[in-house]
Amino acid sequence: MRKLFLPDFNNSTHPESTVQPQAPARRRHPRVVVITSGKGGVGKTTTTANVGLSLAHLGLSVVTVDADVGLRNLDLLLGLENRVNYTLVEVLNGDCRLDQALVRDKRWSNFELLCISKPRSKLPIGFGGKALVWLVESLKDRQEGCPDFILIDCPAGIDAGFITAITPANEAVLVTTPDITSLRDADRVTGLLECDGIRDIKMIVNRVRTDMIKGEDMMSVLDVQEMLGLALLGVIPEDSEVIRSTNRGYPLVLNKPPTLAGLAFEQAAWRLVEQDSMQAVMMEEEPKNRGWFSFFGG
Repeated sequence: MRKLFLPDFNNSTHPESTVQPQAPARRRHPRVVVITSGKGGVGKTTTTANVGLSLAHLGLSVVTVDADVGLRNLDLLLGLENRVNYTLVEVLNGDCRLDQALVRDKRWSNFELLCISKPRSKLPIGFGGKALVWLVESLKDRQEGCPDFILIDCPAGIDAGFITAITPANEAVLVTTPDITSLRDADRVTGLLECDGIRDIKMIVNRVRTDMIKGEDMMSVLDVQEMLGLALLGVIPEDSEVIRSTNRGYPLVLNKPPTLAGLAFEQAAWRLVEQDSMQAVMMEEEPKNRGWFSFFGG
């Protein structure tokens, strides 16, 4: 008998499903988490939207920052594109206040969005990581209180936009898919994050297909974890609802009943709060009449 890692996405009875994390007392210092990958199109923005709203659902105060200059999409995924009137650039130029640029979600009042710039615009000369450091300090000192989490949606690539996005962060979530090109980029980004002093790095493996793992046409999550050597925050199955939710501007975690991918994002958010991780475990292949089983460890 051979060993395979086959996530059982139909089984949502993980430890996190029955235990809710306790919302911490209001912080004086937020946890600043950059969500990155290196490679484009692996699901960074989808992860930011769904993890951010899941954190808000847990009662935590969350500010999400779309750091993709000129190609922002986080507002579209959240259905907030018509409410973004000001950006961080205009705040820094003195054209508006920070509270005017922050867009509060009507569904969750403890969830806010801030875009760095308008679509197809160029940043002014001199804009860089110091601007985001200023933003974090300003959010810490605002009258309504410091947010628990600041999630930064990092642009693709490893150029100046990447450097700007990671500058204020003290944690990182690396999003990857189980293909060799994504993994090579993820490995490169991990090294850059560590060189910048970010040691708390966890990964989310996105678009996992059990049938392809079973047919040995896709690397297992255990393979990915062994290759990158990072703590595993979550495993997100391939889900057609992702496209539907993107087009509707309605994140997966808001669906009732929740989708498989939505549940996986909620559990990843739970682990992020608890500063926990999961372990991919090799399981024996069972007879066909019993199906396929797997276990997510704590």
